[in-house]
Amino acid sequence: MSEPKWLIEARKEIGVSEHTSEGSKAVDQMWIDSKLRGLVGTARKVPWCAGFVNAMLERADIKSPRKDASSSYDTFGQKLTEPKYGCIVRFSRSGGGHVGFCVGKTENGSLLILGGNQSDAVNIKAFGTDRVVAYRWPDGVEVDNRPLPIGDAALSVKES
Repeated sequence: MSEPKWLIEARKEIGVSEHTSEGSKAVDQMWIDSKLRGLVGTARKVPWCAGFVNAMLERADIKSPRKDASSSYDTFGQKLTEPKYGCIVRFSRSGGGHVGFCVGKTENGSLLILGGNQSDAVNIKAFGTDRVVAYRWPDGVEVDNRPLPIGDAALSVKES
């Protein structure tokens, strides 16, 4: 199976940081692609993890929830009972939630998540499965059942 289209788009954004003018413009484009133009200019004020996931799906011709809350993914698409390569993972966190794409796991079982607004940037970070709220997959797209690649990344400590 080939790489899910939304992951191809997401990987192009790795390194975007809200702390640069170029990065803030990239976040603005994510809001525009998410059909949330009213949030343009808010990269440093409004958590943008859902905007990132929305935009990557929209760029892959999949309609996203088009909302700025990670919780909008709790009922998106179809529910999965376990993480799959490329699936959307919704997490809990103190003060809110987080959402990103699963791209692997660590040797100790943490999930490797490609997401936005992870330490104010697009990157891959490790997340404990104890924080998982939901695993979701876009409707109308065949689930990718390849084994999750094993890798390593720093544990995520900031998603707001």
